[in-house]
Amino acid sequence: MSTRLSDYDYPLPEALIAKRPLPQRDESRMMVLHCESQTIEHRQFRDLKSFLRPGDLLVLNNTRVLPARRFSDDHAIDFLFLEKLGAARWKCLVKPGRKMRLGATTKIDNVTVRVEEILPGGERIVALDEDVDLYSHGLMPLPPYIGRESDRADDERYQTVFAQKPGALAAPTAGLHFTPEILSEIPHAFITLHVGPGTFRPVHSENIAEHRMHSESFSISAEAAAEINGAQRIVAVGTTTVRVLESARRENGKLIAQNGTTDLFIYPPHRIEHVDLVFTNFHLPRSTLLMLVSAFAGRKFLLRAYAEAIREGYRFYSYGDCMLIL
Repeated sequence: MSTRLSDYDYPLPEALIAKRPLPQRDESRMMVLHCESQTIEHRQFRDLKSFLRPGDLLVLNNTRVLPARRFSDDHAIDFLFLEKLGAARWKCLVKPGRKMRLGATTKIDNVTVRVEEILPGGERIVALDEDVDLYSHGLMPLPPYIGRESDRADDERYQTVFAQKPGALAAPTAGLHFTPEILSEIPHAFITLHVGPGTFRPVHSENIAEHRMHSESFSISAEAAAEINGAQRIVAVGTTTVRVLESARRENGKLIAQNGTTDLFIYPPHRIEHVDLVFTNFHLPRSTLLMLVSAFAGRKFLLRAYAEAIREGYRFYSYGDCMLIL
């Protein structure tokens, strides 16, 4: 167990970063990690059901990604609109920040956008000359490592087939592999966590315990809580689901329906209490997501699996292949 940032690093060839999804959602490869025996299998995502038992319940995040990325009319400024604060007022991230200092203006769809305030974290509060819906012509906010602007194909593929509740700025990417047909064959329940911009925030401190997560909102319905309480084993689909299940309030040992927020940062030696299996994608080096999965699988075993995935040519990150940890 290590809290040193450098111990969560690994080298990844650029060619293994999946820049686009496979033609079909369920075509991904699936690496299976058997924690007890410390062994690794190479399978296909379509084999997932064969690892499940009666009484298992998949828990998935049904957040919907907002088309939150916009460019200024001259394409000089890249905006990520985080939240509408009121009539014609928004909170956003901008690149490059030096061009959008206090009082600076630009235009989107010929509507003037003016910086009213710069928050301590670098976010901008902007005012528009007209109260327009900036999401109506927005782009999917693809992660920076994909290295391209989103296109119309991403409008569908960077969204899970079960996405229902708008509010996320990044997809819960472990869910991207599922099709309606596969879900129909496996008992499942939905929770919601709206993934915020903090999911891409790098860890800077060498002592990872000093890192602070941004808060994200979540909700669990009464129906989902009942299904989760009645399951024999919980299969968390994605790190966002793990964080919700580990953060949520319980009464007399039972999960209850709730709306809440979480800034929980899971890293070794944190013990994951409420999840039995984790289904996830491959994560960036030095990322909080890699640390969370290390808390479940063990850092050394996980990094050994990543090294094997690289040797075997697995596709990495949001549009890449997947991993089942038993």
